[in-house]
Amino acid sequence: MQSYTIGQAARLLGVSPDTARRWADAGRVATHRDDTGRRLIDGRDLAAFSVAVGQGAHAEDEEPYTSARNAFPGIVTAVKLGDVAAQVEIQAGPHRLVSLLTREAVEELGLEVGMRATARVKSTSVHIDRT
Repeated sequence: MQSYTIGQAARLLGVSPDTARRWADAGRVATHRDDTGRRLIDGRDLAAFSVAVGQGAHAEDEEPYTSARNAFPGIVTAVKLGDVAAQVEIQAGPHRLVSLLTREAVEELGLEVGMRATARVKSTSVHIDRT
């Protein structure tokens, strides 16, 4: 399973590293240390936390994390597989994006909860890029 540094988690949540560090210090999200002593957050824990925080995670003094090309980098929070179709949810800062795609596409991308992914929005379509 992928793990994230405090800085990476902060970018995915759309908050400052100081805010993410305070949340970790307060026990709101579990951390562990790697061999070099860096604090890491397990991808599944970060995904669950990002859903719980949702709209309230974005600090008032920060700009939303978007680009001119409508790309929303975030973390996969849910993958629901059907026989043919699939639904993937991404939390990108304060934004929750849902994409409907084929099961085959999800399997080819290897998407799972806790991974980084980018949702690209064009009109009413949400495309997923594995990052």
